Amino acid sequence: MARVKRAVNAHKKRRVILERASGYRGQRSRLYRKAKEQVTHSLVYSYRDRRKRKGDFRRLWIQRINAAARQNGMTYNRFIQGLGLAGVQVDRRMLAELAVNEPATFVSLVETAKKALPSDVNAPKSAA
Repeated sequence: MARVKRAVNAHKKRRVILERASGYRGQRSRLYRKAKEQVTHSLVYSYRDRRKRKGDFRRLWIQRINAAARQNGMTYNRFIQGLGLAGVQVDRRMLAELAVNEPATFVSLVETAKKALPSDVNAPKSAA
């Protein structure tokens, strides 16, 4: 079996790790072992936070919708319930966008939700 010389592959592997670690502070950007640990952790954080970002944006949209709905005399909960009963299928991202950039359109959606809600809060839902 032929002898395998690892110098080129080993140097490439280390160079790739150190390139990814450029910009880190201290030893984490200069020493291979520390850089490798930090790059591994960074990849874990990136993976986790790409998923977390989706929830963060949803929370932001809900806060914006709630604030705009309260300015129009409704809570977020009742607003979403009213939209559901009215059959309006607009997602939270678009509702938040309308609340910020097109308040007049949002007000019309609030009115639609108010009309769809029963006057008696405890009334049973109609069979649809």
